[in-house]
Amino acid sequence: MQAFEYASPTTLHEAVGALGSNWGDADVLAGGTDEISLMKEYVHTPKRVVSIRRVKELHGIRQSAHGLRIGANVTVDELMNNQAARAYPALMQAARGIASPQIRNMGTVVGDLCQRPRCWYFRHGYGLLAMKDGKSLVPDGENKYHAIFGGGPAYFVSASSFGPALIALNAELTISSPSGNRTVPVEKFFVIPKDEQTREVDLKPNEIVTEIVIPHAAGVKSATYEVRQKEALDWPLAAAAVALTMDGNNVKSARIVLGHVAPTPWVATQAAEQLAGKSIDEGAAEAAGQAAVSGATPLSQNGYKVQLAKVAVKRALLAAVRA
Repeated sequence: MQAFEYASPTTLHEAVGALGSNWGDADVLAGGTDEISLMKEYVHTPKRVVSIRRVKELHGIRQSAHGLRIGANVTVDELMNNQAARAYPALMQAARGIASPQIRNMGTVVGDLCQRPRCWYFRHGYGLLAMKDGKSLVPDGENKYHAIFGGGPAYFVSASSFGPALIALNAELTISSPSGNRTVPVEKFFVIPKDEQTREVDLKPNEIVTEIVIPHAAGVKSATYEVRQKEALDWPLAAAAVALTMDGNNVKSARIVLGHVAPTPWVATQAAEQLAGKSIDEGAAEAAGQAAVSGATPLSQNGYKVQLAKVAVKRALLAAVRA
């Protein structure tokens, strides 16, 4: 990998001060499970790497008046072993889908949200939009793991395991920079880039995501269901996270979010709205799954994802109400 400076600050103020104003000046290192791979592959060649592991204020999970707060240094393993976090089944089920003990031990929950796309065109240096000679390589190339929503010009899928669940749960992120803090809903954090100068998340070069805040889960039923090719370490082919606010046996309001089928976690608004006032049974869950994929536009090799996403929604809804 390319030589770089290494900074290991002990305060958040020092950490944001060590970042730069342009991408490439510095990268943030938390668990490093993605960052190191990007550097080895020369996809990222930062002049400086800023480790935040010694910043104590970014550690820990705690309850507050606003909900559950998850610090930027909290690992997947810490989350899974936290009693308060178990009130959010969708989050726990997403964590269990990360099968590697090594990644659970080192990888952070915030890092999962910030990881770069796993698209093989991007990882081989063709950029987020996989352009060559002014044309995307994806529609006529190997695209069996690419997006069925969004319609281009970006065809990669969001790699985040926790993104769909956190969006369904209406979570927010606190983002810090030298000028102060700002709060961003997780749903707005993910963006579809329109050019190579735009990133896939709402984060500036001199900013750090410092914590996740999830509203209290009282009265909310949630679940995540992922469809995988194998049980060993791998990314899902499709996933769905749901959160239901119930009025007795009927749905008062719902959130349905698809994962690994679009450049962002895909919010299925129409499917969620049609559940209002209904009880969740096999028929209602299947109809919601069908509505969730109604706008899908699969590529030449990934039409199978439409069926997987539909089934994921159905099974997530049934799991939520049967828990």
